Amino acid sequence: MTETIDLAATADEILEKHFVGLHSGGGKSSIEGGQTAANQALANLDIRRYASDRSEVLPLSRRGATVLSPYIRHNLLTLQEVWDAVKDAPANDREKFRDELLWQEYARHLYGRIGEHFFDNLRFQQNRDSPGDGWNRDMSCINLVVGELEVDGWLVNQTRMWLASHWTVRNGKGWLHGQERMYQNLLDGSRAANLLGWQWTVGSAGKPYGFARWQVEKRAPGVCFKCPLKKNCPIDGFPAEIELPPTEKLTLLESDPNLASTTGPLVTTKTRTPREVLITVDSLGDKDPAMAANPELPVVFVFNRDALGKLQLSSKRLHFYIETLKDLSTRRDLTVLLGSPYDYAKSRDVAVTFAPVPSFKKFENLAELHPYQWLRTPHAKNVQSFSAWRRSIH
Repeated sequence: MTETIDLAATADEILEKHFVGLHSGGGKSSIEGGQTAANQALANLDIRRYASDRSEVLPLSRRGATVLSPYIRHNLLTLQEVWDAVKDAPANDREKFRDELLWQEYARHLYGRIGEHFFDNLRFQQNRDSPGDGWNRDMSCINLVVGELEVDGWLVNQTRMWLASHWTVRNGKGWLHGQERMYQNLLDGSRAANLLGWQWTVGSAGKPYGFARWQVEKRAPGVCFKCPLKKNCPIDGFPAEIELPPTEKLTLLESDPNLASTTGPLVTTKTRTPREVLITVDSLGDKDPAMAANPELPVVFVFNRDALGKLQLSSKRLHFYIETLKDLSTRRDLTVLLGSPYDYAKSRDVAVTFAPVPSFKKFENLAELHPYQWLRTPHAKNVQSFSAWRRSIH
């Protein structure tokens, strides 16, 4: 069953009418969705101080993070656009910022290649499955960061590492459950980036990151002073170093036997004339290749009812999507539905842009398939670490 969503209604009205039972609540973020908002954020981009201040947490005025990640995740801003936008920035800031863009690209390459294996420990046996909440919010630092996650759906990278490390390295809870909770709330919730960040932080893809009071006092001065546990801090010192046993080797990390599947088409493939453009959450920007190639065709977006029911994303993310679609509808003939995007594509002549995610393989009978907007073309060599992957990119 497919429902048509009236974008003339408010986002809250849309959620109340169509999405009951399909989200976990959580209000609306202060970060606005849409191409117009993304373009403004890019126009205001200033990465001076990025190298020194990207990890600052408090005060807010010291933060050097750009808050572009929700727009990058959904390709409202492509990695290439953002890469080019900082070409005249100070060299040290530009280099560090572009390293972070490459990290995002590395995550996409990795997910595109190994798919569902990303939900398993990649290289070392860390606690993956133990249930339970790993964030004890009686600690002021954890309460501060989890509160920001739940209210705004966005965190600086430093505090994402705090939460991941505290959940698993400190409290011994399964990282798979922790990353899922973070994923539900993040506006930039990307399986690729979130899974990679958690695996790297907890040590299943490398050395565990040790979260301690020292980082809080350095990056968020004043928080510890107000903490009820300041005289009995659970993270007063660094956690003991442990050597995690290796996992069974995943050969896909060393080589890619099906690079074409990872990369997707490098040129547009066409079996018949499309009548519509179907867009996905992985490519919502005006420059989506399928939309750009078919400027006169109507556009369709289908919220995946089954996926939403399973994922229970926060309403912040749904607000962001609805704002993005409302903004797009001012420039394109857009229909928004709730149902199955795969069934819709199977029964229509649609043009779609490839996405490097396992679920994209569910699309069948596409009239026109467009290349993904890679920053660097995937290669078939070793990807078990960022440095190994980077040595082989062009």
